[in-house]
Amino acid sequence: MGALLSLPLLAVPSVSTLMSFGASCCGAAACSAICNQCGIFKSSMATRIAYAFLLLVNSIISWLMLTPWALKKLEHLTLDYVNISCQGKQCYGYIAVQRVNFALGLFHLILSILLLGVKSSRDGRASLQNGYWGPKVIVWLAFVVLTFFIPENFFQVWGQYIALAGAILFILLGLILLVDLAHTWAEYCLEKIEDQDSRFWHVLLVGSTLGMFTASFAMTIIMYIFFAQSGCAMNQAAITVNLIVLLLITAISVHPTVQEYNPKAGLAQAAMVSVYCTYLTMSAVSMEPDDRHCNPLIRARGTRTASIVLGAIVTMLTIAYTTTRAATQGIALNGNSSHAYSKLSDEEGEHGLVDQQPSSRREMRAEALRAAVEAGSLPANALDDNDDDDDDSNDGHGGKDDERGGTQYNYALFHVIFLLATTWVATLLTQNIDYEATGVAAVGRTYWASWVKIVSSWVCYAIYSWSLLAPVMMPGRFGN
Repeated sequence: MGALLSLPLLAVPSVSTLMSFGASCCGAAACSAICNQCGIFKSSMATRIAYAFLLLVNSIISWLMLTPWALKKLEHLTLDYVNISCQGKQCYGYIAVQRVNFALGLFHLILSILLLGVKSSRDGRASLQNGYWGPKVIVWLAFVVLTFFIPENFFQVWGQYIALAGAILFILLGLILLVDLAHTWAEYCLEKIEDQDSRFWHVLLVGSTLGMFTASFAMTIIMYIFFAQSGCAMNQAAITVNLIVLLLITAISVHPTVQEYNPKAGLAQAAMVSVYCTYLTMSAVSMEPDDRHCNPLIRARGTRTASIVLGAIVTMLTIAYTTTRAATQGIALNGNSSHAYSKLSDEEGEHGLVDQQPSSRREMRAEALRAAVEAGSLPANALDDNDDDDDDSNDGHGGKDDERGGTQYNYALFHVIFLLATTWVATLLTQNIDYEATGVAAVGRTYWASWVKIVSSWVCYAIYSWSLLAPVMMPGRFGN
C-alpha cells in the first residue's frame, strides 16, 4: 500500500517517498494484522484479504512495468545515478510483465505444494498459510528480483503458451462461479421467503431481479446509441447477439418443462447472468481501439488519462476479488466439506453414543460435539467453537481461529487458483503492447481483449443454459 500511495510523490525524491515504498514490503502483513484485530473478521477472512491485496499490488506493479514511465521515476529517485536495465535491455514491456507475474505465480505454486493435505489449523503447516507474512513478502520480492536473471527466451515460451493456457482456465472458472452465484443467490432468497415468510426477502428478490433486467436493457440501449454507428459491424453484431441470447435464456428459465425439473430456476438467475454478460459486452465495445471510429470514449481526450488509470485499478480490483472468491470455493470444486471432522459409523449413529474411550478431556468433548452434530442437535459450526476457551484457540495475533475444527477452504487449491490469476493478469497486460508509449498504459484496450470479453459472455450464457437444460435432458443424474 505504501508504494501505491507514494506514486504521486515519485517526481521528487524524499525520505517520505523511500519510507512509503519500504512500507509496501509489509503491506500484506499489515492488512492481515489489522483484519485480525477487527472483531468482525476471523483468521481465515484476514488471510484471504491479505493474499488478495498481494495480488492487487503485484498486478499494479505489472501494469506500471508496461512502459518506461515507472522505471524513469525510480531512476529519478537515485538522482539519475543508476541506469536500470536487464542484461543490457530495458526492464519494461512484455518480458518484464511476465517476469513479475511469474514470480508471484511461483510463490503460490510452492505454497500449494507445501500446504497439500492441511485439514485444520492444528496442522503445523497451517501457519504457513495464515502467518509469517513478513518472510513471505520478502520471499515474493526475492523471486521478483531473481526472475530478472532468467533468460528472456524462457518467458517468451511461458507467455505464449503456458500463461495463455492458464488464463483460459481462469476465465472458465470465473464464468462457472458466476453461474453458481446466480443459482445460490436465488435459492437462498427463496429459502428465506419459505422459512420466514419475510416480506423483506420477497421485495429484495423481486427488486433485484427487476433492477438487473433494467440495467441490462439500459446498457444495451446505450451501446446501440454510442457504439453501433454505421460501419461498426463488430459492435453491432456483438450487441445484437447479446440481446437475442438474453431474451432466449430468460424464456428458457421460465419454460414449463424447465420449471418441472428445476422448480427453483427462474428470472432471478437469468437477470444476474444477463446483467453480467451485458456488462462484459459493454466493456468490450467501450475498450476496443478507435481505428474505425467506433469508440467515442477514446476520443474524449480530456478524461483519457483518468479513464486509463481508473479502468486499470478497477480491472485489478475485479481480478483480485474474483480470484479470492474462486479460490475459496473448495466445497463446490472438490466436493469436500469445510469441516474436517470424522463421520460416525452407521453402528454409532443408530444409538447416538460414543463407544470409544477418548484419550483426553478435550477429545471427549470433541467426540460429544461430533455426535450432537451428526444427530442434528447442534449446527456444524459448533465444532469451530469447541476450543474457544482454550489458550490455543487464538491465531496468535489476537484474532479468533475459526479453522481449528476444519479449514474454511482448500489451501492447496486456493494457491493454484491464484497461480492461474497471475497468468491471466500477464496475458491481459501483454496483448498488443504499444512500445512507443511513454505514459501509463491502457489495460485491455485491444481487439484481443474485446473479443475475449465477448466470447466469455457467450460461454457464460451457454453454461447457464446448460445448468437449466441438463436436468431435463438427464433427469436420472440431476434428479432430486
